[in-house]
Amino acid sequence: MKPRYIIALVFIAASMVAVFSIYGKTSTYSNFTDCKSHPGKEVHIVGMQVKEKGTVYNPQENPNYFAFYIKDEKGDECKVELGDAKPQDFDKAERVVVIGNMSGDVFKASQILMKCPSKYNKEKI
Repeated sequence: MKPRYIIALVFIAASMVAVFSIYGKTSTYSNFTDCKSHPGKEVHIVGMQVKEKGTVYNPQENPNYFAFYIKDEKGDECKVELGDAKPQDFDKAERVVVIGNMSGDVFKASQILMKCPSKYNKEKI
C-alpha cells in the first residue's frame, strides 16, 4: 500500500473518532418529566429557583455540596444537587440552566449557568 493511502486512511479514521466523540457527549435541552424517563442521560434544564424552599450550602461542613429546588418550564419541581461550591450571585439569578442527569428523584448537576438581571436595563422613571 502506498504511503499516501495510509495517511488518508489514518486521517479518515481520526475524523470519524472525533465526530463520534463530539456527538456522544452532546446533551439536549429537556424537562424533568422527560429526564426521569432517561436516567443517566446528560441534559440541560432551564428553570427558576423555588426560593420558598431555600438552598443548602454549608462550606464549613462540606464546601463541595450545594442543593436547591427549581421549577422547569413545564412547571415540574425537582431538587438539584451540585458537587461544588454555591455559584457566586446564585441568589440574584432570574433563571438557571442546570446541566447533568437524574439519579432517582434528584437531579445531579455537573454545572449551573445563571441568567442574571442585566446591568444594562434602563431604570424605570
